[in-house]
Amino acid sequence: MAQSQPPFQLIRNGLQNLMIRDVPSFANKFFYSLGFLSAVSFLLLLVTGTIMAAAGPHWWITSTVGQYTRSFHLWATQAFVVFILLHLTIVFLTSGFRGGRKLTWVLGVFMFLFALAEAEFGYVLRGDFSSQYRSLQGADLYNGSGIGWVLNNLNTGQVMGIHVVVIPLLLIALILGHYFLVRVLGIGKPAKLADNYPVVKANHTLLAWRGGTVVLAVAALAYMYPSPYLAPLTISKIAADDPALISQTLTKEFDHSSDTATYLDNINPYTFDSRQVYIETPYHQLLAVQVGTNQMDVFNAEPTAIQDAQLKAATDYYAADPKPATPKANPVVAVVDKLTTMAGSGLYEAALRNNNGSGYETTYVTRFLADTGVPDDTATSLKMTTDQYGMVREESGSIPPGAWWLAPIGLLNHTVLASDDNGDRDAAIIIGTFILLLLAFPFIPFVNRLPEKLGLYKLIWRKPPTR
Repeated sequence: MAQSQPPFQLIRNGLQNLMIRDVPSFANKFFYSLGFLSAVSFLLLLVTGTIMAAAGPHWWITSTVGQYTRSFHLWATQAFVVFILLHLTIVFLTSGFRGGRKLTWVLGVFMFLFALAEAEFGYVLRGDFSSQYRSLQGADLYNGSGIGWVLNNLNTGQVMGIHVVVIPLLLIALILGHYFLVRVLGIGKPAKLADNYPVVKANHTLLAWRGGTVVLAVAALAYMYPSPYLAPLTISKIAADDPALISQTLTKEFDHSSDTATYLDNINPYTFDSRQVYIETPYHQLLAVQVGTNQMDVFNAEPTAIQDAQLKAATDYYAADPKPATPKANPVVAVVDKLTTMAGSGLYEAALRNNNGSGYETTYVTRFLADTGVPDDTATSLKMTTDQYGMVREESGSIPPGAWWLAPIGLLNHTVLASDDNGDRDAAIIIGTFILLLLAFPFIPFVNRLPEKLGLYKLIWRKPPTR
């Protein structure tokens, strides 16, 4: 009767059976561990992401352990993107998509794209100022590309669902499909070297050491360089610092002249009435707990010409410095003053968050903050604006250096799109075209042989492997 194996041995044997056993001799080199190291980094993201989702934002922002977990998650993201990018580069240089392996290349490119998207959605959810500013910049790109009707980067509930469920499931499917193809087709042979290579046993122990090194490196970097955190902007904080700015912004929402009310970026998904959302709804909520004349009813009963005059008088009043005496019998000023006080108490932002009853819709709050102009001023002081390569950095001097993988977009903004009024749309077109070419590369005759013709494989193999 066969003796049963201990659980640890069973797990080890099971993992070894899943791994590729026989490989070309060069496959034990570090460059051929990059796919495995990408999977290790992704596993770290799944573990830390699950913990963070279960514990919630308050934990990962305020708790010492939570802050470290957030930092670990950030550095695992950096590792995941780095290893996938290097893996694709090695496959390109060595023409690893040859011999029926075109689909593995396509799946790898999709993994890289989804990894970048996942990273960006993660930044939006982190809960600091960088999240607010990146959500606005990302929304502009999505709106410019025409998908803003479907994907609202300012809706925290939607972004959370995409980041926690949708993209991870897609990445898991892509990783499994990619590995299955590699397991069936084997590892690509060096270009022009025919069969001049030995087949050896895969060094799983060396692979495990490399994976363990990545885990330790991520853990160490998370400790030495924690995820930067700059408190997010709030309407109440701005109201406390500059109540006149809140009043001016409210007046613009009232007369539909704010950036949100006049938004133009190829498509405008912000089709809500700014007066209804930012003035009437919160004002009526305020009246429900305060006794007083309904000044909105007074305003709405006025003839159009008088309404226009009252709006103009309110605009001039809040723009004046020093402020003149309060205009008499101007319902616009009466309403805006009430809402400005409400903003300073924090109740105004709460009213906007609960405007649709969910509490997860942050579009109204984020757009109002954008209308004040404070996010752009803050980003400029931190060297984060588009003119300073935008989302490539989180804040001046921070480590890690933000989303360095978005540098091509920053380069476009500083060169061919520097004076383009439709920069978001055209950037989306350029990037989309590049992605399509990248996906189609193995299928384009002659072009797909360029790495081999140019001898790019020599950057990896200085000489043919010998038996």
